[in-house]
Amino acid sequence: MSESVIREKLKLLPDSPGVYLMMDADGVVIYVGKARVLKNRVRQYFHSSLKAPKVQAMVDNIADFAYVVTPSEVDALALENTYIKKYKPKYNILLKDDKTYPYIKVYTREEYPHIGITRKVKRGDGRYFGPFMGGIAAKEIVDVAARVYHIRTCTVAVKEKPAKPCLEYHLGRCGAPCAHLIDREAYLAQVEKTLAFLAGDYEEAERILTEKMNAFAENEEFELAMEYRDRIEMLSRLGERRITAMPRDVDADVWAFETNGLYAAASVLLTRGGIMQGSRNFSLDEGAGERGESFLSFLTQYYSAHELPHELVADEPFDEQLFSEYAQARAGRKITITRPKFGIRRELLDMAEGNVREYLEKSVSAIAHKSDMTTGACERLKTLLSLTHYPKRMECYDISNISGVDKVGSMVVFTDGEADKMQYRRFRIRTVEGANDFASLQEVLRRRLAKLGTEEEERFARPQLIVIDGGKGQLSAVKAIFDEMHISDIDLVALAKQEEEVYTLLSDEPVRIDRRDYALKTLQRIRDEAHRFAIPYFRSLHSKRNLASVLDEIEGVGKQKRIALMQAFGDIDKIMHASEEELAGVAGIGPALAARIRKYFEDL
Repeated sequence: MSESVIREKLKLLPDSPGVYLMMDADGVVIYVGKARVLKNRVRQYFHSSLKAPKVQAMVDNIADFAYVVTPSEVDALALENTYIKKYKPKYNILLKDDKTYPYIKVYTREEYPHIGITRKVKRGDGRYFGPFMGGIAAKEIVDVAARVYHIRTCTVAVKEKPAKPCLEYHLGRCGAPCAHLIDREAYLAQVEKTLAFLAGDYEEAERILTEKMNAFAENEEFELAMEYRDRIEMLSRLGERRITAMPRDVDADVWAFETNGLYAAASVLLTRGGIMQGSRNFSLDEGAGERGESFLSFLTQYYSAHELPHELVADEPFDEQLFSEYAQARAGRKITITRPKFGIRRELLDMAEGNVREYLEKSVSAIAHKSDMTTGACERLKTLLSLTHYPKRMECYDISNISGVDKVGSMVVFTDGEADKMQYRRFRIRTVEGANDFASLQEVLRRRLAKLGTEEEERFARPQLIVIDGGKGQLSAVKAIFDEMHISDIDLVALAKQEEEVYTLLSDEPVRIDRRDYALKTLQRIRDEAHRFAIPYFRSLHSKRNLASVLDEIEGVGKQKRIALMQAFGDIDKIMHASEEELAGVAGIGPALAARIRKYFEDL
């Protein structure tokens, strides 16, 4: 888009809150931002002459922009987070390694609440405690709650007709409300004690566990006594984490953020019920936004997947009022933001700030190396393979079958050179008879590409590059589908496994990339990931077939040898994983047939 067209679009910007999206020449979203006044914020990028290097690099790549008006800036902040997760823009600060930790959940909305473990927090459907990290297992806490307060851990419905009490009741781990062996009032009293225990009141639980341990020891039931001793020691370790100066009713996350202009890091200390749960560090590529904007964006991304605390402790400048409004809209309650000058909160904040500085210093080389392996490798692929677009979204396909039986296809997705597992898909081949990998590939690609230009493209975004596991034959087979469906704006390559050569549509000769080059390693990773992802699905289908019918397909395996293999290994998975030596050791098999069986299963 020409500068004159951008200038005209700038004139049309409204003075309303909203979200803006910056795009490069390929139409790829490279930055997402929110604004209180769209007109003022977007114009700054094009009119201001003094910009930070990262911002200038982003502006130099802007070919077009779009915007969405929102009712309020809080709505803009939420929508910005949605778009960042959707587009993963190159110049936004991104939360990539966001693994979740377990929470303990008491399902308080049930008539007879049960207790369980979950990694997803949903507002309003129960009480959550956690997250649990740093050597304390959530299942051990649940076990103590069951042993001490007899709260149920199952989801069996409590009906008018009493059920037969299960083993948990006989082990003294459940009051058995399903069997009508405890009335609702007494059971709910136990639930209240469980909630207090999970909130940090361990004294009663330790006393009861100690009494039971001593009773088992007196009866010389030493194994049971040792189980209770282990639970008491676990509660003692939790008690050692208690911060005496922190009120027990305070759940606080203590945040520190640091940047060196190229890379950034964040660190959080989590306290729940006055107990230190643990800490986490995050390594980040520096975004093009201002420091306060980057930190606010990071917090929004983090808390979209985690429970909000009652208190957030930080010294980093950001829009506190806006985040408070966002938090209240999401959690239905207020959140306190504290900037302590002294006291225990200041000590915790100093600890977090020390952690993040040390982490950033030690992580710079690792972050840079990761950049080389991901976005840097994608840039290299664009150059080496003469791609028409930067391959932000790469898709790779693989077919698995045994002699045409139970054929399955897999699609894996890399975004900016990193596995995007939420986008993976599997396909069961429907129309192809026999072992025809070319036709199977064509079916999978036809079904996948049919989603482009439809409502389903929202879930199956258009890729910039499709990678096929194979050589010229597989490439030609998929190219035929591209021609059939008039696909011309997606790059297509094939990676031949034997020599690791890359075939493109631009030449009959393959492209040979240095085996040490991260560009080739990225293609290898996505190819291997596609194969890995297909195998479990194939096995789940194939294991349902009769073991004998599978072995009958192998030349030289008759009834007696089949029985011998079945007796030796028991199921198809163990035979598939057995080495030649293990197979040859089965009566009647021998080295030659063992090699044939091994090759049969390797040719998946």
